[in-house]
Parts: sequence; C-alpha cells; structure tokens
Amino acid sequence: MTERLIARRALLLAGAAGLAAPALVRPAAAQELTLRLHHFLPAVSNVHRHFLTPWAQKIQAESQGRLRIQIFPAMQLGGAPPQLFDQARDGVVDIIWTLPGNTPGRFPRIEVFELPFVADVRAAPNAKACWDFYTTHLRDEFREVHPITVWAHDGGVIHANREVRRMEDLRGLKLRFPTRQAGEALRALGAAPIGLPVPQVPEAVSQRVIDGAVVPWEVVPSIRLAELVRHHTEIPGSPTFYSTTFILAMNRARYDAMPAELRAVLDANSGMVAAEMAAKVWDEQGPIVREQVARRRENQIIQLDPAEKERWIAACRPVIDSWVASSRERNFDGAALLADARRLIARHGGAQG
Repeated sequence: MTERLIARRALLLAGAAGLAAPALVRPAAAQELTLRLHHFLPAVSNVHRHFLTPWAQKIQAESQGRLRIQIFPAMQLGGAPPQLFDQARDGVVDIIWTLPGNTPGRFPRIEVFELPFVADVRAAPNAKACWDFYTTHLRDEFREVHPITVWAHDGGVIHANREVRRMEDLRGLKLRFPTRQAGEALRALGAAPIGLPVPQVPEAVSQRVIDGAVVPWEVVPSIRLAELVRHHTEIPGSPTFYSTTFILAMNRARYDAMPAELRAVLDANSGMVAAEMAAKVWDEQGPIVREQVARRRENQIIQLDPAEKERWIAACRPVIDSWVASSRERNFDGAALLADARRLIARHGGAQG
C-alpha cells in the first residue's frame, strides 16, 4: 500500500512539473508589447501611409511580431494637435508625432531650422542635419520625453487665392503659418500671418478666415488645398523660404520599462534611420503631388523670380537677427547654433547661398 501511494505521489509531482515548466518559460519567450502612436493628420496623409505605417511594420517584422505599434491618426485619442507633446510626456499615449512649433517659444533652439532662408529646398539634408543637431544641442530641450527622431521637411510653398509673384502681392494676404518663425517671415514680407494647426486649414479657407497657407507639396492632398485655392508660389533653390521641424517622441517611463530586446529593435529604427525614412516622404511624394496639381487646368504654379527671391531674403534678415538677439535672453548662443545648423545642412548635401 505504501509503495502504491509513493508511486502515485511521484506520478502526480511529475505531471505537475511538466505543466509548470512551460508556464515558467512561456512569458519570457513570448513577451509582447503594443504601443499606441497618436498624430494629427488623417490616415490618407502621405506621412501616415509612407512613413509611420512602414516604420511600424518594419519594427513589427524585426521583432518577430513581439513589438507592435498601433497608429491613431487625426487625433482619434482626443485632444488638439498642440497637446500631443504633453500627451507623450504624461503617458496619455505611448508615442506621438508632432511639430515643436505647435507650442510657440517652448522649444526655442530647434527653431533655428525654421528661420527664413536657412533650410535646404530638399528634405534629406534638412532631416539629417536636424538629427545631428539634436544629438549635440537639443537633448536638454526634449528631456521630458524620449525622442525617437527629429527632422525637418523640404521647402514650403505659398498656396493662395490670388497670384503671388512679388513681395507687394503678399500685402494683407491672410496666410496660415506653421511655426513662429515662418509667421514672422510672412509678416516681414507684408502678409497677415495666422497660426492654425494644419487640420483646420480647409475649413478656414472655405469660410474665408484665411486666404491660403504655406505648406509643403506633400500635405496638399490630405487637406484638399488644391481644390480650395488656385495659385501656388514656389521659392526656387536653396536656401528655401522656410521649413518645419517635427519630432517622433515616446513617453520616457514607457521606453525605460521596455524589455531590453524590444528596446533594441526600436533603437535600431530610431535616430538617423528614422529621419531618413521620414525625409523620403517629402522628397518622393512632394514631386508627385506637384505634378498632380500642375495637371489641374484651374491651378497655376508660379516660380518666384531669383531677383525677387533676393528681395525676400533681405526683407527677412531682421527675423534672423531678432531670433539671435532673443536667444541671449534665453541663455543660449543663437548665432553659434545658426552657424552649426548651416554647417550641418551643407555637410549633408544642402546648397546654401
């Protein structure tokens, strides 16, 4: 009897061990994580389709499906575009894509890329320079989050309900601007700048609150701008009239708590890798959109005359001087940052002058 009880107990223990062993291994081997990414443009936008979605898919593939990024476009998780940075900082969402310029003056150092006639007309040099600039000058500016990458787009275009060929044509023209420095540049040229998040542009144009907007070609289809205004003025060559900076950022505590192997996959798709992926959207999709607009009979694309561009550069010079002067009050050397930004743009293939 005793021998039978001992044998039975041994069998039960062996079975329990067999069941327990997989339970001990399974969580570590199959640990998965889903991160929520929130942004302000619709799902049909080029950035959503050609950067954020492929980027998320690449991370999922390289993690064998263990790290997923679920994207919520068009502010689907609530709030307004200017609140996105704080949503990442406070852990309301895991990752955000936004413009530092949505909160004017909060991130003053990165504004150097948004000053008039500093950036290249192409996105690639601007994006690469912006990431290099971050690693040297912006870590403290964005310390409240974990920046995945920062970048800047290509040259913006003036889209308006009347022709803009000379500085005088801008007088009194109510134009949406994306950043504080772009707004100051438009004011220096005689326009009436109005700050609006880009999703509000269609309604504002339709209701004649604004006469147009300055945005790159890439975003035009997602806000139906070619249907709302007929005249599109390009500023040829480099340096270009303006650029806008962006940040893809993650909640810092959420990043720090990630399993090391999943964090490594995210890191491998961050920094310069992600900046280059983002830049391709503007450099590849922009010309496609421009060609689509050019085929519309009712739309007109205008190239600013080079001599007129020189007038604009001269008129905007005080905007740069004012930013450099104000930097001293904010305890940083704006002149040095400007020189380094220009050096980095040139280093990455940008043509200045």
